[in-house]
Order: sequence, then structure tokens, then C-alpha cells
Amino acid sequence: MNKSLVIASACLLCIVLVLAAGCTQPATPPVTPTPTPVVTTAPTTQTPTPTSVSLTPGPTQTLPDMWSLEVQVRGNGESIDPQIITEVRGGKGLNFILQVDVKVTRADGKVETGTITRHTTYRVGDSVSLPITSQMGNVNRVEVVATDPQGNKVKIFDAYVPFKSFN
Repeated sequence: MNKSLVIASACLLCIVLVLAAGCTQPATPPVTPTPTPVVTTAPTTQTPTPTSVSLTPGPTQTLPDMWSLEVQVRGNGESIDPQIITEVRGGKGLNFILQVDVKVTRADGKVETGTITRHTTYRVGDSVSLPITSQMGNVNRVEVVATDPQGNKVKIFDAYVPFKSFN
């Protein structure tokens, strides 16, 4: 009887230690410093004014969910040096998308193009800035095209973007 009491006590002690070990982990994980995003700019190129420039936004496509990419397109609001800034905001495709091209068709007919620089992968905050007109209203058409891992170009954004928003 003494032997079975010792074995039962040892088993009970082991069960208590196992349960206590699971309860002693910290409630929140330790804070790790987040890297500061570095804004990169790609050289811009100007193309000659074509005779048939469309200022009307067209349909867009959606990347497959596993390669999804979110971009934010906004004007900087400065009338001295108006710019359209296209910035990567996240998505499952950060590691997979090969290239992001941006094309701005201005009201005066000029077309500005640029590419968001890709390091080994895209990171949140990677961006490109292109010059635009400072005319009020929706006069600057912005198209964003992503190249998926299979080499297909997918237009993920096509809309008017004013140089200044009044929100």
C-alpha cells in the first residue's frame, strides 16, 4: 500500500508540473523592433506625347489570392511640385510579385512611367513618385500593373487620382 501511494503521488506531481508548465508562458510575446521602411524612388522616364492618349480609366483585374498585392495611390497635395505617389501596402504577394509598373497619364497628354524598385522582395512602404499636373479635379489617370510569378501582367489599379484630396 505504501508503494502504491508513492507511485500515485509521483504521478499526481507530474500532472501538476505539466499543467503548470503550460500556464507559465508570458501573456504577450516579447516586442521585436520593426524595421523602418525605406522610401525608394525609381528613375522616371518621359515618353513622347502619343496622338491617342486615353484619359478614361478602364477595367482592372484581380491577382489570385495567393499573389494578392495592395497598393495605395495618392497625390502629395503640393502645388509647387505635384507628385503622384504609388506605395506598396501589403498582401500575400510581397514575396512573389516580380515587378510593379506605374503609368500616369496627365491632363496635358504627357505620360509618365516608373517602376517600384524591388529588393529581394517587395516590402510595405516601397514606392515610386511621378510628376503630375496641379489642375484641380480628377485629371490624372494612374494605372498600376503587377507582373505575377508566371510573367503575366495584371492591371490592378486604374483610376483618376487628384493631386490634392480634400478629406
